[in-house]
Amino acid sequence: MTDAKHSALSKVSWHILPYLFVIYFIAFLDRSSITYASIGGMDKELGLTATTYGFIAGIFFIGYFLFGIPGNMMLERIGARRWMAFILVFWGTVTLITGFVSSVSMLVVLRFLLGVSEAGLFPGMTLYITYWIRSKDRARAIAAFMIAPPVANSIGAPIATWIITSVHMELDLAGWRWLFIIIGIPAVLMGIYTIFFLADGPAKARWLNSDEKNWLIKALADDAEQQKENKVVNAPFIDAFKDAKIWKMTGVNFFYCIGLYGITFWMPQMVKSLSNNITTMQVGLISAIPYLLGAIALVVNSRWSDSSGERIWHTAGGAILGGIGFIGAALTTGIPVLSVGFICLSAIGVYAYSGPYWAITTTVDPRIAAVGLGIVNAVGNFGGFFGPYAIGWLKSATGSTEVGMYFLAATLIITGLIVISLHEHKPVVKQPDTTMPKEA
Repeated sequence: MTDAKHSALSKVSWHILPYLFVIYFIAFLDRSSITYASIGGMDKELGLTATTYGFIAGIFFIGYFLFGIPGNMMLERIGARRWMAFILVFWGTVTLITGFVSSVSMLVVLRFLLGVSEAGLFPGMTLYITYWIRSKDRARAIAAFMIAPPVANSIGAPIATWIITSVHMELDLAGWRWLFIIIGIPAVLMGIYTIFFLADGPAKARWLNSDEKNWLIKALADDAEQQKENKVVNAPFIDAFKDAKIWKMTGVNFFYCIGLYGITFWMPQMVKSLSNNITTMQVGLISAIPYLLGAIALVVNSRWSDSSGERIWHTAGGAILGGIGFIGAALTTGIPVLSVGFICLSAIGVYAYSGPYWAITTTVDPRIAAVGLGIVNAVGNFGGFFGPYAIGWLKSATGSTEVGMYFLAATLIITGLIVISLHEHKPVVKQPDTTMPKEA
């Protein structure tokens, strides 16, 4: 059975995790493409102010918020394979159409629909991980696809700026329009392929033999039993809304998403504001550096968290480090090299946070996980609307990005402090045969 264990774990790692990485990579290319379209001529052509851009960037999360929980429930109802295939085709099509927008109102509607279409993706992938990976290995597993956002941004930044500058006015379409068209195509193709590739669980995986299936199914069942609290959940939807841990994690995610998407949607503008001599292509190249360092930090911190078994400080430390980085970047805006260095520090902290945090969320009662993770992701991601809009408003009001950096720093430090408060102290109970207390 030892051979079955090792081969099953190896096959899951190489079959499931790379595919989830690719899907999430594509999602973040589509999600963040508006960032580079903004500096590539979209704002000027459509007449967008900083506040309007912040609102349009953030409206994505209104759709995300409204459809996050229903999306995750649909995952369990119709199966991961069919649901992920559908939403990939949906959001790829929305991104393609965005390349042909002619008004601000049309852009608002399409960004909202993009949020609707992507709402079930991340909670779905996180839940999907629990179908294949034991809780003690989940930080590393989640990191395997959570690394996709910083990698997508590090690779996407120079590619996006290259498309904008080099494919400009082909077929009479501006470069920023080509950006949406080109980035939307892979999502549609991956959606079609997904229906043939993914399995809805170990029992249906044709790439596992019978011994591997039996070991994995039993290992996951034993792990789920260990995670359960001594209670019976008769109405999962209602009980998920009443679960205190779900709402604590949701609050943490809300403040964190303000910082995360402040970086995602405003990084190029922050870099561009450091000097009047930076070209669009140079902005893309410089912006890639913080994301690349963030990707490395995510993997290292997740492995560290898994090997030590500690989650709280590995999560809180990343958020606080991100806040400190933004404070440094705001204080050194007159010194571009130093400011970029502090922005890199912010990205390292923000992405180092991710793996351990989502490993914490997967330890909720597995019987309310579908709804619970939907709440954490959908409601928490409302911070993704509030953050970009607030930064745009602050930039319009002050004429600079410095106040926005302080704002992001504050939200990340608050995130870290709330995470620290999540430390659970096990109650001490008396055993019937002794008067000495013993930890439960």
